Amino acid sequence: MEPVNTMKRSTFLITAVPGATQFAALPAGAGGPRAPSVELISAYGSPSSFERAVVRRPPGVPSPALTPLAQQLGVITPSGLMFVRNHAGMPELDPRRHELLVHGLVTKPLAFTLADIMRFPSVERMHFLECAGNSAPGWQQLGEGVQYSHGLLSGCLWIGIPLRLVLDEAGIKPEARWLVAEGADGAAFDRSIPLAKALDDALLVYGQNGEMLRPEQGYPLRLILPGFEGSTNIKWLRRIKLVAGPVYSREETAQYSQLQPDGKVRLFDFVMEAKSVITSPSPAQRLTEPGFYEGRGFAWSGRGRIARVDISTDGGTTWSAATVDEMNFTKSLTRFTFPLRWDGSPVTLASRATDETGYVQPTLDQLVAARGSGLRYHVNAIARWRIGRDGAVSEADA
Repeated sequence: MEPVNTMKRSTFLITAVPGATQFAALPAGAGGPRAPSVELISAYGSPSSFERAVVRRPPGVPSPALTPLAQQLGVITPSGLMFVRNHAGMPELDPRRHELLVHGLVTKPLAFTLADIMRFPSVERMHFLECAGNSAPGWQQLGEGVQYSHGLLSGCLWIGIPLRLVLDEAGIKPEARWLVAEGADGAAFDRSIPLAKALDDALLVYGQNGEMLRPEQGYPLRLILPGFEGSTNIKWLRRIKLVAGPVYSREETAQYSQLQPDGKVRLFDFVMEAKSVITSPSPAQRLTEPGFYEGRGFAWSGRGRIARVDISTDGGTTWSAATVDEMNFTKSLTRFTFPLRWDGSPVTLASRATDETGYVQPTLDQLVAARGSGLRYHVNAIARWRIGRDGAVSEADA
């Protein structure tokens, strides 16, 4: 018996016109229903009203704000969805009055206005920014989904100047080995930074994703240290002091340090190691029916480019290579995809990143064996998601 065709027939009338093909008719209902047009252009663009559920601070969730990674389509996080982690509020700084003081072990202390800094040759760089506490136990209590387990992470196009340009202007004394960077927030948040990093790829940034920095991201000036933990990338930057050694400030002793199993304290653990996460399918999502899906996710490393990403559908017993996107920059979010054919049976997905130095993302057991069970910072363990028979996705290790 022939299958019944329930689609309404429609005749296409193709008229030959030089250089073009015209369709006189379309199938009924093609393209979906029409809607009235509204000629209303706002002074500052905003997303469609149908995308209002994509937010970085869901109702009822206290600070901080977390990037909705499951809804992020590419490696650039929109400025309005970038994660926010502040320690003492957000200052409102007039860019015409704000200055950056460079002093300490320099031959000529200098103060730079934003206008001064914008006269230097500028650069654009794509880099991720990740809070040292991302994926640490506790954030998942705020809600279900990759936004809560991995959302203290964003990728941006940063615009500014190499930090070494202003340091060269001030003149670096031979005994200088570190610098202290300080912000203009209520806590005068500061961190000690190796001078070698400052002279390598550190940036003084005033732009983000093609516009000036947002206030919560450090307007009018911030430090970007590619691949270093988020707290070292000082926002509202007002002072850089060159020093002979680290100053052991409150922010790098009471905070951003970690007790090890041998009783020693891990200090100045700057680099965010290779890490990855599957964003689709991921917890709080549901597969509607068995069949083919494209799996997607992000990988990143503070040591350089991502060399490969492997995918497991059996919880980590066997692995196969994912497709790593060609837009693979150093110390940047990198997109990966993989084919997923779900037959309705329970599946445990996992991703594992390897960077160009050969570092391989560890399992949680491997990380605990190296650093102890009281993990607070730099938690880059492999994440595993479970797809149940009903298609619901959840954390496999929850």
